[in-house]
Amino acid sequence: MRQANLIPTSLFQTQQIRAAELSAVESGGVSLYQLVERAGAAAFQLLSERQANTNEVLVLAGHGNNGADAYVTASLLLEAGFDVTLQASTPSTPSDELKSAICRFLESGGEVVEFCPSQIAEAEVIVDGLLGTGITGELSAELTNVIDAVNHSRAWILSLDVPSGLNPDTGSYTTTAIEADVTLTFGAVKQGLLTGKARHHCGELLIAELGLTDFLPEPSATQIVSSQCVKAFVPRKRDAHKGDCGKVSIVGGDYGMAGAVRLAAEGCLRSGAGLVTVVSRPEHQLIVSATRPELMFWGCELVDMEVYLKLGWASALVIGPGLGTGDWGYNLLKAVDLSDKACVIDADGLNQLKGMPMRRKDWVLTPHPGEAARLLGVSIEEVEQDRFKAVRQLHQEYGGIIVLKGAGTLIFDGDNLTVAPVGNPGLASGGCGDVLAGVIGGLMAQGHTSMEAACLGVVIHGQAADLAAKSGERGMLASDLMPYIRQLVNEI
Repeated sequence: MRQANLIPTSLFQTQQIRAAELSAVESGGVSLYQLVERAGAAAFQLLSERQANTNEVLVLAGHGNNGADAYVTASLLLEAGFDVTLQASTPSTPSDELKSAICRFLESGGEVVEFCPSQIAEAEVIVDGLLGTGITGELSAELTNVIDAVNHSRAWILSLDVPSGLNPDTGSYTTTAIEADVTLTFGAVKQGLLTGKARHHCGELLIAELGLTDFLPEPSATQIVSSQCVKAFVPRKRDAHKGDCGKVSIVGGDYGMAGAVRLAAEGCLRSGAGLVTVVSRPEHQLIVSATRPELMFWGCELVDMEVYLKLGWASALVIGPGLGTGDWGYNLLKAVDLSDKACVIDADGLNQLKGMPMRRKDWVLTPHPGEAARLLGVSIEEVEQDRFKAVRQLHQEYGGIIVLKGAGTLIFDGDNLTVAPVGNPGLASGGCGDVLAGVIGGLMAQGHTSMEAACLGVVIHGQAADLAAKSGERGMLASDLMPYIRQLVNEI
């Protein structure tokens, strides 16, 4: 077993893992029931290590092979001297694997009892083997009640393969889902376990590969974390000057929104950009320049030749933080579109973009779920129900690099889909997205491709949040990220 969220990991859809299981069986090296035994053994090993001081374990088993995994786990626990209670309903048409697992459990001295929510509420350790990867539609009332009882208990919860109720391809659920302390997934990491609701429901994510690695196809997506960003930043030459380090124009900050453009601009500087100019309402010069004198400023009431010169001067552009949805912001976004510079579009730049049918290869769009919903003309719920589908639709409509922010940010360039399970709820405060836009723009200006800048920016931003959260997630501010961004671009 190994931690899936601490090393580079390929991600797969459930149908790909099922195909790998069948290929492994067809090769003659293993049977489906032997795969079940391997999964049960991995779960038993984990329980033996993590709950060595606990004697009583409640196992919840379903009707599919996830239930078979649970029965084998329960058998091994019984044989090791644990006091095991196994609750399950009677399957109408059990698979051969489930039949074999039930027989083994009964031969080990086990007894199957019906689901009992009151007993679940009192359990200290629960093994969740109710539902695996084949979940579709609404859950039955019985399963909903069982899952609710598990989630309201104070037990330490281990989910086998997938927290029951969760869709492993999307990271969402329809009715409800187990909130696990640890999820031990089998074969390979399912792409949905690192994004959306799964970020809360999976808890710590571990993987038991079961010998399927050689049979897996090309992954559907790839995880990125800081450990993969090895030597992303080469040391600067000793004779480097500010002009060598990239120039960025940050455009935004309509009336009352000076803070957004100010945060984006400092994020850009802290990422290593050599020169940063803010193009904003003239009234905001004092706020920007007095609090960060390293920033240059250009007051803009109308889009004139001076504005075009500021755009042309830059290596990369960032537009959107505090831009507003009025004519002032609209005209600035049109000016950015007319430039030939790679750009990052965030916040109100994205809201403006909805009314401007534009598609480019060289921009990075950074929507949160609400902005993504507006861009696609759907509800936020639809976006969050299948974030993988949403990010592909955004790229099809608008092109470029799409950074769909949220718990487990998705980054897609039309060919490569990357999941970044970084950051924490401390980022759920105003200004944090503006900082990310500035970081990505600063990395682009320093010579990284748009995709590299997007991936690096998301990882640096998320890890900076994790470092800042050591003082607590609640009350964390966007400006708290700045010293850690500087630290990380010098360490990665």
